[in-house]
Amino acid sequence: MPDLTQARQSVLEGIEASGRAGTFSLLPPLSRLNYRGRISTVGRVAAAFGVEPAMEPCRAAIFGDRAALWLGPDEWLLLAKEGEARSIIDRLAIALAPLSYSLVDVSHRQVALKIAGPQAELLLNAGCPLDLDRQAFPVGMCTRTLLQKTEIVLWRVAETEFHIEVARSFAPYAWRFLEQAERDL
Repeated sequence: MPDLTQARQSVLEGIEASGRAGTFSLLPPLSRLNYRGRISTVGRVAAAFGVEPAMEPCRAAIFGDRAALWLGPDEWLLLAKEGEARSIIDRLAIALAPLSYSLVDVSHRQVALKIAGPQAELLLNAGCPLDLDRQAFPVGMCTRTLLQKTEIVLWRVAETEFHIEVARSFAPYAWRFLEQAERDL
């Protein structure tokens, strides 16, 4: 089991932002839980987590500082404040007993980046094959996709703001790619 008492180091330590327009930044650490279960369990998850997971494909549900991102027909990424994972797991275990489900704490596996500003779509489209026009990818939409060679979860949180979940080991690559794309704009 990892030593959680050590201070967490930034995966991007030593990498400077291009800072040209402040288009992207590292977001604070989050609690992340990958939940897989039958659709019939969603009500129990909502009661224990505080957010009813989105039932519409590729959509995020938000309440307060928590979010549930639809990743597949039986899979959601649950996001909450850092340090809340253990209590959420305990509440969900009670709410979902004795049903079959999978709940995995992936808090240390990923980091989140924020890409914001009037050129956020263009910056992302330098390496993301999706149509990010607001009509094709509206606020609240989320999906797994690629940023160049890196798998990400992309979520549009506002008209000109995106939240990206990327594996910690690929974060420096994604950061440098975004720096280059920003210079190229």
